[in-house]
Amino acid sequence: MSQPHKTAYVFPGQGSQRVGMGLDLYNRYPSAREAFDKADATLGYPLSRLCFKGPEEELKRTDNVQPAILVTSIACLRAAQESTSEFLPPPSFVAGHSLGEYTALVAASVLTLSDAVHLVRERGRLMHEAGQTNPGGMLAIMGLERELIEDICLKSNCNISNINCPGQIIISGALDALSKARELATMKDARRIIPLKVSAAFHSTLMEPIMDEFSELVLNSTFHPPAIPIISNLTAQPLTGVDSIREELSRQLRQCIQWQSSIEYMIRNGVTSFYEIGPGTVLSGLIKRINSEVQISNISGVEDITRLENPNTSS
Repeated sequence: MSQPHKTAYVFPGQGSQRVGMGLDLYNRYPSAREAFDKADATLGYPLSRLCFKGPEEELKRTDNVQPAILVTSIACLRAAQESTSEFLPPPSFVAGHSLGEYTALVAASVLTLSDAVHLVRERGRLMHEAGQTNPGGMLAIMGLERELIEDICLKSNCNISNINCPGQIIISGALDALSKARELATMKDARRIIPLKVSAAFHSTLMEPIMDEFSELVLNSTFHPPAIPIISNLTAQPLTGVDSIREELSRQLRQCIQWQSSIEYMIRNGVTSFYEIGPGTVLSGLIKRINSEVQISNISGVEDITRLENPNTSS
């Protein structure tokens, strides 16, 4: 007997933002408008205006961009559910890449939108402060095996921060350490080495100074048992209880994001269709490189939702 086909929703992280994101949804769907209005009220400033009109420099600041991507992703999800419930299969799993894990928690009814927006605003603030205190960055290294990159990190005092897909690993570290790592990766014939446009060395030991304060924030936030299994960024296994989720969010600040393993877990457990919900198509590209046979759809605006409503028409 064949295994039934399952669906997963995945949510993007920092770097997927663009000025104008969510505006078409806000203008068309009451549920999307409600999400943005709720975020604005929670934060006490017009985050929605920053999403819709920028300026870009202000939007991409870590403390702004994290709640901005989260609320835009939730607006995409709620607009799609409002408009296309008969064409949007319910998920068997949800997952998010780094920041996107918080969006997944909202989708799984673990956090309210208000609580999640507040938490990621504070997360972004602390991560930005950590970067000011201990300047660092991140490099994407293409075309080297994990063992080689582990050796490069050992010799340069960097950390592997994201294992995204075959042939793409991200490392984090202090600026001088990254310079050394870049030299070593070049000597090992890395296909490409790309500096990421981030303000700090996320998911590395340079985040340790903020972990206690952030863990306190997590402890004081209200969590509910997940209505849908959430696949952990750190273990690539389902998070099933509130305590394990709290621990995940605290540890996630400084530990490696196991995105490739998370996608592989869901595929092994019957997922044949992924919906990337939120701005951009970064995760779709990674999933295609992990497994080219699964179906991938994007929901990032009105046009995508219209396509779901009319699946037999081409755009």
